[in-house]
Amino acid sequence: MGIKIVIVEDNPMLRENLELMLVGEPGFTVTASFATGEETLEELDSVPYDLLLADIGLPGMSGIDLISQIKTERPDLDILVHTVFDNRDTVFSALKAGASGYILKGATPRELVEAIRGLAAGGAPMSPKIARAVINEFQDNTVDEPFLLTSREKEILKGMEQGYTYKELGKILFISPHTIHSHIKKIYEKLHAKNRKDALSKARKKGII
Repeated sequence: MGIKIVIVEDNPMLRENLELMLVGEPGFTVTASFATGEETLEELDSVPYDLLLADIGLPGMSGIDLISQIKTERPDLDILVHTVFDNRDTVFSALKAGASGYILKGATPRELVEAIRGLAAGGAPMSPKIARAVINEFQDNTVDEPFLLTSREKEILKGMEQGYTYKELGKILFISPHTIHSHIKKIYEKLHAKNRKDALSKARKKGII
């Protein structure tokens, strides 16, 4: 059974090259190609498709917004990002929006074809550089983070969140303001935080409070 592909790429020469390359591949059909996200949304319902090959640096609507909107309507759709952008925020925004694969431009035609086949077969193909970034992200945010602070440090952090002073926290927890200060210093070190606001923000992100 063939794979019906829709291409979204604003560079006309690259778009044409992608069409020619994919049409020549056994089992692939390019059912449409679009230059913008707006055009894609307008015309997509009129063509059959199994897989979207999309750039994210598009004029007008970004490719990430496009992916997000399409996935709302077609949550089961396979979307492969094909882009030059390899920075962390863009990669994770695209994956969170609903992309299932992420291939950098500069990949060989064979690598791109294999990525499309892999995605259609239920995989999550990524350029090695992107796969490494994803792995690093998970290693940086280990599952032990909610247990990063001691129960006493968590109590103090929650008190800070409620706006208590060192002195007030000391009275509530029956310890001296000096001890509170020592705990807060350790909290900042563990969270790599610069100040109270930074510590609270990082603790929330890590699921500690």
